[in-house]
Amino acid sequence: MSDAESPPGVADTDSPAGVGESSGFEPEEPNTGEAFEPVDVFPDSDDFDLRPGADSCYKCSACDTSCPVAEVDDDFPGPKFQGPEQWRLKQSEDDYEVDDSVMDCSNCMRCDDACPSGVPLSQMHNTARGEYVSEQLSKRSVEYWRNRLLANYRLSASIASKVPRLANFAMNFGPARWLMEKTIGVTKEREFPEFESETFREWWARRGGAAASRERARESRQRRGEPADADKKVAYFHGCYSNYNSTSVGKSMVRVFEEFGYEIVVPEQKCSGTPMFANGMLKDARRHAEVNVSSMSDLIEQGYDAIASCTSCSMALRQEYPELFDIDGIDEVARHTFESVEYLRIHEDLRGELASTEVDGELAEEFAYHAPCHARNQGLERQALELFRELDGVGIEDVGDSCSGISGTYGWKKEKYEKSMEIGDEMFEHMEDAEGDVGMTECPTCASQMEHGTGYDIRHPLELLSAALVE
Repeated sequence: MSDAESPPGVADTDSPAGVGESSGFEPEEPNTGEAFEPVDVFPDSDDFDLRPGADSCYKCSACDTSCPVAEVDDDFPGPKFQGPEQWRLKQSEDDYEVDDSVMDCSNCMRCDDACPSGVPLSQMHNTARGEYVSEQLSKRSVEYWRNRLLANYRLSASIASKVPRLANFAMNFGPARWLMEKTIGVTKEREFPEFESETFREWWARRGGAAASRERARESRQRRGEPADADKKVAYFHGCYSNYNSTSVGKSMVRVFEEFGYEIVVPEQKCSGTPMFANGMLKDARRHAEVNVSSMSDLIEQGYDAIASCTSCSMALRQEYPELFDIDGIDEVARHTFESVEYLRIHEDLRGELASTEVDGELAEEFAYHAPCHARNQGLERQALELFRELDGVGIEDVGDSCSGISGTYGWKKEKYEKSMEIGDEMFEHMEDAEGDVGMTECPTCASQMEHGTGYDIRHPLELLSAALVE
């Protein structure tokens, strides 16, 4: 591909990353993607019959004991009922309707990890929610339209980003928040994330896009003594937050990867669908997935891998898409999707890079690290700790394995706000007992919950990598 050419579907993005030796334990092997096989629960079936998955459940209740919602809500029947037991009932009772408690599931997906039999619990929950919303929830209800508004955050964010200062004022104006709670049930207790004056994609285009990234990557390879024509190229799935609300994460991703000689493209993309899965809006999620799979599969055919800086986005592309949708190219996209730091751990010597690095300035801090639930589902809960524990100028402390409680849109609903804060209590306490007063996580909604519950500033691992290796 010549310098003047950009891959099809690519909008026009900045560069580095690294690793430190862990102490006292052997690091986990990175997930290379080769062993990742989404569960196929639809053999020879066109009607979403989940009986094969249900029959693998032997009622050990490990999923129920791992569920953060069940821990704080005595009325919630838990993942075992929402998944296998409902599907058994559905098989035996022709007039069985999905229980409305399925809408209380936060889609944290911890039950998937807890199940010793590999029952595809979260996929069952997503399917049940989709059926409940499609067939039972009134389309005239406030709940339906509130949930649809929250699930389609990308749409409202794209509008708000046109007038960011006005949107930031209006959405966080006290009376406006009170009115939203009274009318549509969005809690007034949370401040809305601020919109950046320039979106990530606008910054990417202004910087020169794919052509500029190609030149920077070549310069980095030359400086590192790597072949100028090395086949190092990735397609960045930035997600909604990194585009509209936390552009520093996207910029850090670009700078870190370019520092390692990767050419970056930013393809056409929609929302990953994560908030839509959690709210049972499967038709909306499919429309977005079709765009994302089409863009990414075209690039994968050209030798690109798909990279996401949000663990919920990478989870959607690599697991939820192939479990829920039959879209041409979906399996290839799942196999070639990685979380951003995970990808560098696999392909680069991050430990070696960080071993001789010292961080000073703004990001020379003690960090309280929280591993998002969707990072745990991908086996990534230790990677930030392993990378940064021996980095000079930085301290990092694990704040435990509890859920943050916000679970995307769950903690934004008036009736679930107190539950979300109760779930997050353990994390808040650990953060406040940690040495520093700066948090770290890979998930933007977990970051907002951490900030809301403690008042700490929150950073993404890519921002620290950029400070250590590029800036």
